[in-house]
Amino acid sequence: MNHLTFLAATAATQAEGLDQLQHFLQTLIDWGVNAGGRLLGALVIFIVGRFLISFLNRLVAKIMARRHFDPSVQSFVRSLVNILLTVLLIIAVVSKLGVETTSFAALLASAGVAVGMALSGNLQNFAGGLIVLLLRPYKVGDLIESQGVIGTVYEIQIFHTILLTADNKMIYIPNGSLSSGTVINYSRQATRRVEWVIGVEYGEQMNKVEQVLNALIQADKRILPTPEPFVALHALDSSSVNVVVRVWVNAADYWAVYFDMNKAIYETFNREGIAFPFPQLTVHQAAR
Repeated sequence: MNHLTFLAATAATQAEGLDQLQHFLQTLIDWGVNAGGRLLGALVIFIVGRFLISFLNRLVAKIMARRHFDPSVQSFVRSLVNILLTVLLIIAVVSKLGVETTSFAALLASAGVAVGMALSGNLQNFAGGLIVLLLRPYKVGDLIESQGVIGTVYEIQIFHTILLTADNKMIYIPNGSLSSGTVINYSRQATRRVEWVIGVEYGEQMNKVEQVLNALIQADKRILPTPEPFVALHALDSSSVNVVVRVWVNAADYWAVYFDMNKAIYETFNREGIAFPFPQLTVHQAAR
């Protein structure tokens, strides 16, 4: 009788364990199905969201281009819209995965405070970008000098301004530095002054030098008559008489006129017999 009771108890225990295993497996399957559904839904949201972000970015770019927004504003707004839409997409994906958006928002707020303190420089750069767009010390296409570099403004982003140098290097300068530092804009004014300081030997006739230089100025039609070109004796240096030449040109002609006039002065002075000085050292040998 005891043996039968033991067998019955064992069978009941096995049946109970089997029920628990079946319940566990069913629970695991249900969780897997729900998790798989959420994961699949999050994946669909991510793929569709990326497509919509790309579409909206192109749409915003077309609208701004059609309404002839300044290129500086266009690049800044495109960068800002892309970041905001990406953040919204991340929130939507996390919400679909089952994370409470309120908790996630609170977590983002807490993380935002910490990240904001750590990235205070980037927040300053963002504010600097807004200041640049409002005050417009430069725009896309301008030739500027700042932070020890010279280049053409290629793009204004939310944190950085990209300069393209003459040797085709791209330099990223923080907007905070540009908004609070010194910026030289070579493209803002329509005209610029070109200056040469030319050394000739002592003994040369200054009237002849001035006549030759004035003739070269008159021959170059890119040089503007107003303000009037200026030629004068600049300084009596240790080994040369320095003559200064100042003329005004359109900003686009600055470098072409500068280099062409250098060549013209060199060739004409040689042809006219006007000598350029060069360092000389006289050595006297003491008598023994």
